[in-house]
Amino acid sequence: MLDRKFILENIELIKKNCENRGVKAEVDRFVAVDEQRKKLQAQVEELNRQANVVSKSIGQAKDPAERDARKEEGRKLREQTQAAQAEVDALGVEAEQLQRRIPNLSHPAAPVGVDDQSNLELFRGKTPPPAFDFQPLDHVELMKKHDMVDFEAGAQVAGHGFYFLKNDAVLLELALQQYAVHALLKEGFTPITTPDLARNDILEGIGFIPRGPETQIYSIENSDLSLVATAEITLGGMLAGQILDAGTLPRKYCGISHCFRTEAGAHGRESRGLYRVHQFTKIEMFAFTLPEDSEAMLDHLRDLECRLFDGLGVPYRVVDTATGDLGGPAYRKFDLEAWMPGRGEFGEVTSTSNCTDYQARRLDIRYRVKGEKGTHFVHTLNGTAIAISRGLIAVVENYQQKDGGIIVPEALRPWMGKEKIAVSV
Repeated sequence: MLDRKFILENIELIKKNCENRGVKAEVDRFVAVDEQRKKLQAQVEELNRQANVVSKSIGQAKDPAERDARKEEGRKLREQTQAAQAEVDALGVEAEQLQRRIPNLSHPAAPVGVDDQSNLELFRGKTPPPAFDFQPLDHVELMKKHDMVDFEAGAQVAGHGFYFLKNDAVLLELALQQYAVHALLKEGFTPITTPDLARNDILEGIGFIPRGPETQIYSIENSDLSLVATAEITLGGMLAGQILDAGTLPRKYCGISHCFRTEAGAHGRESRGLYRVHQFTKIEMFAFTLPEDSEAMLDHLRDLECRLFDGLGVPYRVVDTATGDLGGPAYRKFDLEAWMPGRGEFGEVTSTSNCTDYQARRLDIRYRVKGEKGTHFVHTLNGTAIAISRGLIAVVENYQQKDGGIIVPEALRPWMGKEKIAVSV
């Protein structure tokens, strides 16, 4: 979340940022509640002062009746103090709830717009879209042709939006994981497999809403746990409440996890097949940096995503995400959209965000510079290396052949053990 003092000193900036993001944060209410809390806090301090004066005077009173009167006065002052403190505490809770709903600032260069239609294309990858001399199939048709997926069995077992990967699709998934992880190991990332569950306070710290009508999170009934929508949650939460040595930054982690999303409200062509599902595997990049290094780290994560998809020979474009399409914690976000011949358009496959100190403030993750007093909040960044389900779409659709086969990208062949997924005779 944003710093309380910063919000109060930049009210119009905060309001304009909320407007640009299409967020209806109650900034005026936050300001009013904070002002009321400060006034009441002053009353509490004055009542405490009066109570201390009365307490000291009790022993000085010689007359028993006067002592009793001062004791009664002291009792009433304590009751008033407790009542006022309870109001202060309640206002503090309300103020923090309102503060948490105010989104991060937006980078000055982020395009202003209400949704992804305002995203700005920055550049395209090294591989151009394939020029097929036949009508390309989408991934659902292709994968069914090769007995690589079973949506019906997935729906029977777990409901719509779940699926079974089979045969070469399993090998492709594992190959994509190995490809991404090994590439990140060479870049100094620490590999981690994370829990599939996290406490709700960790989700809230990262910026997810575990419960409520707009949540995308599966919550576990009668517990404070939820299934994670991304390893960003667990990797960020891993250092919650810690003070890091500045000399150990940046810290770069490569998280391997399942991801679970309700995808409430999803419909249309984008929900077909593997594009928008309730469970998938993802290789996530997460970094903790010094504040002055976070913008360079964002470019680094974006470039790694580009390198991965250039290495796969998949066509893509990179877009600068518009303010209205930014998540609450993101200061700036780049999306990588792969060309998907089955749809005849680009579809998001990765994204990377600089969340500055927004998440760190909520999770209380700080750093200390040796020889200096005090601590500071780190900056956190996240980036998708490969979301496997959408990676599968990009590979099988772009590498399909006229005979119905699918060429295996050269980068994946060491783990696939074959050059082509051929049509069974």
